[in-house]
Amino acid sequence: MRVTRVTNRLEPQAAGQRCRLRVLGAGPPREVAIPAVGVVVGADPAVDVPLDDPAVSRRHCTIRPVADGFEVTDLGSRNGTHLDGVSLTRATVPPGATLRLGATLVQLLPEETAPEVPESAATSFGALTGSSPAMRRVFGLLERASTSDAPVLLLGESGTGKELAARAVHQRSRRRDGPFVVFDCGASSETLVESDLFGHRKGAFTGAVADRPGAFAQADGGTLFLDELGDLPLGLQPKLLRLLEAGEVTPLGAAHSERHDVRVVAATHRDLWAEVGRGTFRGDLYYRVAVIEVHLPPLRRRTSDLPELVRRFLEQFGAPAAELDPTALARLAAYAWPGNVRELRNVIARAVALSPPGTPLGRMPLLLRGDAGDEPARPAVQATRPFHEMKDELVRRFEREYLEDLLRRTDGNLAEAARRAGLERKFLYRLLERSGVPRSRGG
Repeated sequence: MRVTRVTNRLEPQAAGQRCRLRVLGAGPPREVAIPAVGVVVGADPAVDVPLDDPAVSRRHCTIRPVADGFEVTDLGSRNGTHLDGVSLTRATVPPGATLRLGATLVQLLPEETAPEVPESAATSFGALTGSSPAMRRVFGLLERASTSDAPVLLLGESGTGKELAARAVHQRSRRRDGPFVVFDCGASSETLVESDLFGHRKGAFTGAVADRPGAFAQADGGTLFLDELGDLPLGLQPKLLRLLEAGEVTPLGAAHSERHDVRVVAATHRDLWAEVGRGTFRGDLYYRVAVIEVHLPPLRRRTSDLPELVRRFLEQFGAPAAELDPTALARLAAYAWPGNVRELRNVIARAVALSPPGTPLGRMPLLLRGDAGDEPARPAVQATRPFHEMKDELVRRFEREYLEDLLRRTDGNLAEAARRAGLERKFLYRLLERSGVPRSRGG
């Protein structure tokens, strides 16, 4: 059984490896290669894959790779060979499936090949920007993904642009005129996620007063973006697998399945391969959704893209972008960027908002995490009031705290404070008056 996946991961976890199985039991996880003739699994030390499990028979089952998965044959074991709670006698199971033998889990992993994808000549893809080799590999892979209907898995830290990549793939695909539906897999309880994702029928649960289409139905003819796929409850993963395999889904409370023409693009900040190893994410679902697997690099690993990104954000917010101060760029390049490109955008937006019109980058206040000491982070912003009220309050709070800390660091010397903040002294005076921060002394 061979699976071809396209990925920009520099060291695919299984590239060039033979079919194998992973044993998750009482001891540490281990992998065993499966030859073409297959293996015998059991408690007998003489079999091909011995298991230290009193609930496993001496010769429990055989596993053999075939064209479309693995042929599993139970050898009359006393406790059975199970897949998804169903006892198997003889069956062909898909790659990535997990068998239960007694108290032991056995994951079936196919041989994999990862064809090389050349770097793109482009320096952007949709709203994504970057000329570094890492990003041009990403663009090359996304360009290929746009020409097919194959499922795509986008992996990367928060703020790296996974949703932007998904939207760009949709906009360049043959489905561009269809809907692009975003669904957050970790947004609610399992029952509500199932209802929102697959739909429900009237009376399916308390409060279901009418039929309601799910995200799959809404995305028919287009693309469904499953954000944070790693948070999808384990109990719902078989339904998603069925949709990917057969294009069918059964709404909550429905007697029959529905067919939908949907292209799935998924994203997560989790290491899904590690989740498969822990048994918290189905291996067969992983192989179905990761046909094209794209790893979006964190900003700290592509700092050569910083000037291009900074220039783009300055232009977006109406600030001068022709010349970028080398000292300011060096400071940005030395920062770790835990929030990645999203955080960079926010830093530039804040700097522009706090500067007089026409201020160049080198004289803007670039406030990075850690600049104001090691105070604990404030709670996340909550949408309890209108947007503009909350924004104004946050800006006022930021200005006040920034100015108070600035004066502490300069011992109240306003000339030095203006120099450090990159502000004209008259503008600093206006900020102090507006924020109600007293001037300590002139300078």
